[in-house]
Amino acid sequence: MTAKTEWPSSLDDNELAELDRYLRAHAGEGDLLLDGVHGLLSVLAVGPLPVLPDEWLPEVLHEPFADEAEGNRVLALLAKLNDSISAELDVDAYEPILGEIELEQGPMLSAAGWCEGFSRGIDLRASLWESRLAEDPHLMELLGPVMALAVDEGILSAETEFEKLTEDEYDSCLAQVPIVLAAVGQYWHAKPASEAEIEAMVQHPPAENVDEETPPRQRSGHWVH
Repeated sequence: MTAKTEWPSSLDDNELAELDRYLRAHAGEGDLLLDGVHGLLSVLAVGPLPVLPDEWLPEVLHEPFADEAEGNRVLALLAKLNDSISAELDVDAYEPILGEIELEQGPMLSAAGWCEGFSRGIDLRASLWESRLAEDPHLMELLGPVMALAVDEGILSAETEFEKLTEDEYDSCLAQVPIVLAAVGQYWHAKPASEAEIEAMVQHPPAENVDEETPPRQRSGHWVH
């Protein structure tokens, strides 16, 4: 395991806190916070095709910057966070950024925000993911631990009812997230999107999220790395 001080391109605690404060100050209901942004960028880093900032920034930023200096700073922090993911995966130093929710028994780590961002990242290349998941059960198997967390947190719905994960099962799924990301990245490298899949994606771009039946999830707390 590489020491944190030697992680390539990673944001330090002060930079993470700075980005966290900005996102919280400018987030509307249902917008991604730092944990969600990390989940979004994580799946894009290992997905079937590159996703340029022009596509993913609208998932993160929702209003004009106060001034040029603020804009340059926030964009620099987001770029550094984005670059850090692949670099950390390469040296086995990746950890998901988690949120913290307040429960009656006290604060608890939650992967809900990270999973929400992961889900939105898949949505940016929805047709590629959906067609491949439908035809290759191995990809679904690789995604198993993340899917289990997402279903447990209510981010994804499942056709059959599942019992809530125990605390140990939840922690086990969390521990497997870096392994899942590395395996999924290797999967798409070994089995890249075909010309037919890419053509289908171009013909059916991702639809705007207009699902009004699903209320946005409420999250409180702060980033935890």
